[in-house]
Parts: sequence; C-alpha cells; structure tokens
Amino acid sequence: MRPAGRMAGLRLSVIRAMNEGAPAGCVSLGLGEPSWDLPREARESLEAWAGPEGPCPYGPNAGIPELRAALADHLGVPDPGILVSAGSQGALFALVQAWAGPGDQVLLPDPGFLAYPTLARLAGAEPVPYPAAPDFSLDPGLFRAALEAAPRARLAIVNHPANPTGAGASRAALDEMYAACRDREVVLVSDEVYRELHLSERPAGLADAGVRPGAVVLGSLSKAFAAPGLRVGWAWGDSEVLAPARLVHNAMVSCLSRPAQAAAAALVGASDRILPRVRTQLAVRWEAFRSAARDHLGWDPPPPAGGFYAWLPLPPEARPDPGAFCLRVRDRGGVIVIPGSAFGPRGAAYARVSWAGSPADIVEGVRRLSGFWRDR
Repeated sequence: MRPAGRMAGLRLSVIRAMNEGAPAGCVSLGLGEPSWDLPREARESLEAWAGPEGPCPYGPNAGIPELRAALADHLGVPDPGILVSAGSQGALFALVQAWAGPGDQVLLPDPGFLAYPTLARLAGAEPVPYPAAPDFSLDPGLFRAALEAAPRARLAIVNHPANPTGAGASRAALDEMYAACRDREVVLVSDEVYRELHLSERPAGLADAGVRPGAVVLGSLSKAFAAPGLRVGWAWGDSEVLAPARLVHNAMVSCLSRPAQAAAAALVGASDRILPRVRTQLAVRWEAFRSAARDHLGWDPPPPAGGFYAWLPLPPEARPDPGAFCLRVRDRGGVIVIPGSAFGPRGAAYARVSWAGSPADIVEGVRRLSGFWRDR
C-alpha cells in the first residue's frame, strides 16, 4: 500500500519536532503559545457547561448565533462575511482548497509561517515564495514582481505582524498589494492573527477601510485571547470568496465544539476588557526578554510590530547548517529555538525565539543561549 502522491515530502513541522524530541528539563523558546491565564470569561463559560446535567449537542455548521453575533460586532462586518473555523489554520486550509488546485500557484512570504507551502502542496498547487524588505516588512514592489512572474497564481497570502519575524506592514503597502491582486483577479488572504498583540500602536490591517472584494482576513482566539486549546478562529471579508471555503470547512469538521464556541463568544464579547489585559501581559514578557537579551547576548532586539517573536541572527559558524546548530542548542544547552530555515530559505541566517512563555522561563532560556551566541 502507498499513500496518495500529495503526501510526498509531508513531515511533522519543525516546530513540533524540536519540542517533541527535547530532553527533559529543556526550556522552550520554541512554541508560540501564550503562558498567561485563560481569561476568566472563558473559564466561567466552560464551567457552566461542566456543571448541570444535560446534552452537549452539535452546533450549526456556520457556528452558534451567539459567536457569530459577537464576531460581527467585534469585526464590524455583516454576519454573511464571517467564516467560523477550527482555528485560523482551518480557515486557511479551506480557503486554499477552495481557490487553488493542480496547476495553480500560491504566493506566500519567505520567510513565512511554515504551514503555508504545505497547504499549497496539499491542494496540488505550486508554492511561489516572495521576499520581504531588508527589515522583513512587506515590500509591495517585491510582491508585485513575484506576482507578475507567476502567471498561474490563484491565491496569495500575506502575514502581518509576521510569524516568524515580528515585522509588520504599512497601510500603503497593503493597499498596493491588494491592488496588484485585484488587477490579476487573485484572491488575497491576509493572516492577521497577531494584530491585537502590540506593544504600542495597533498595526495596520488589510480591511481597515472595510471589506474589499476578492480579499479575506484571518483571526483567531489562539494568540491574542490566550486560548489556543479552544481551536476557534475565523476568516472575514468578501462573502463570495468565503462561500466555497465554507463548503470545504463543513466537509472537514462538520461543526466546532459547542462548549468551545460558547467560550469563544464570551471572549470575543468581552474583547474591550480582555485585550488591554493581554497587552499588559505581553509588555511584561517583552521587558523580560529584552533585558535578558541585553544582559546575556549583548543584543538589543528591535520591538516587533506585533506578536511575541524575535528574529535572532545566528552565529556565522551556525549558518551552513542551522537545523543541526539548533539541535545542539537544544540537546546540549537545554533550550529550544527554531531554525529560521524552517520558515523558508531566506530565514537561514536566523533563529526564531518565542518570548510567549513565563518571564522566569524567558530569562532562563536566554541565559542558556549565551554560551552558543555571546561567548563565541
């Protein structure tokens, strides 16, 4: 027996492999997983489900009305323009499957989130990477050049604030990238799951001026709402783009967990209270990381546009084989970081460091890195 051809080359993600194979006692600066408490609004909702006896029914395919109403209010978009999904990656999978297939091309950032090329290949499409600016922000000129060189492009993905670099995008850059896709009738998917995790000014968003034809935006509970285990995300924007993706998503999961949706409705409905608390937690961790990086690495990291990642330059001797170097850091130094090469060829000179953990773990993890960076 042999699996389908689309499985060729499919492997466990480097992020998961680095964490799952780690020796006991490792400090993880690898997973992008918030360490602050799940907000009490979600806990109270989940406790209500766990209390009195009664059924736990399926929900509607499209999501429970309470969650859809909360999202419509939070996003400022009519209900038909929202797809409730199994995490933002569920929405992304459905969108790629709906809009790209064999012979098509999908534009994606390099460096960029490592699931993007995998999802394109699973749809039978060709991933086409486009580079960022020297500071890793979105460069509309480089994007347009890649688009012009991809005559079979059907869908393009942008990510800002970016995973893995933390870099952002200007409103002008997003407008120009959207115009390039509109002119070619290419669906544009803007992954903005880190947008609410900012230390100062809120980053620009693709749909700040409203829904744009041919474009959708991704959001999630996992990062800003500190609820990755609920596995609730969403896409919103052009209802015509979302319509075929709904059919794919329904075939994937039928519907999301009803208790998780109820907790999601409580979180999104309380976003005005929750998100400021989250940013306070983010600022505490940023200060812990920045101070530790200065003390132990002799490095003053630039603040990200959003999110909780640092794009740490590798020592020169590590660059020929960044994966092997990060394995040594893990197995000998007791700290997990992710080789930048996992996010694309243009990440080969870097490692991604997550400072989403507890402040104590952040400081200890950076201290353990010093023997592999500063002392050399």
